[in-house]
Amino acid sequence: MILQYFKKKENKEQILATEQYKKILKESNLFLFKNNFFKEKNYKISFEIITIFLIMYIRKNLLANNKKFYQKVNDQLVSLFIYDLDESLREKGIGDMSIGKYVKSYVKKFYFRISKFPEGNDLYKNETFIEYLKITDFMKNDDYVNVSRKFNDKFVEIINPIK
Repeated sequence: MILQYFKKKENKEQILATEQYKKILKESNLFLFKNNFFKEKNYKISFEIITIFLIMYIRKNLLANNKKFYQKVNDQLVSLFIYDLDESLREKGIGDMSIGKYVKSYVKKFYFRISKFPEGNDLYKNETFIEYLKITDFMKNDDYVNVSRKFNDKFVEIINPIK
């Protein structure tokens, strides 16, 4: 009976969500450090980039055929994101007494960004995505069309099957 606790059972949704979240984190960091159009390269900008790619992936899943499966994947992705926020803020030195407040504020930001995020697949052609990028105010140049194209191209790399 105790053996069940030693063997961690993961279902397909958890495995896919974990793999995809790791890929989103990796590609977001590469995107941040390989491009020079960001004002700064810090935790807040990293949060914004990860949020954009995560929302894009969640929206893509909502259009998939197997909605029940991908709804569970999306739930797992958000859980991993919140857990990762908690861990990364702790690494930055936020103490146990105030960690909840910080995580809550970032989760609120995440859900606010979901509500403002534009619909559509070809986001670099989408004027509302360009307006969304202007609102985030983390770029130092005004070439929003090119930046939105780069976001879209990077997202295509992220959703390709994991090698």
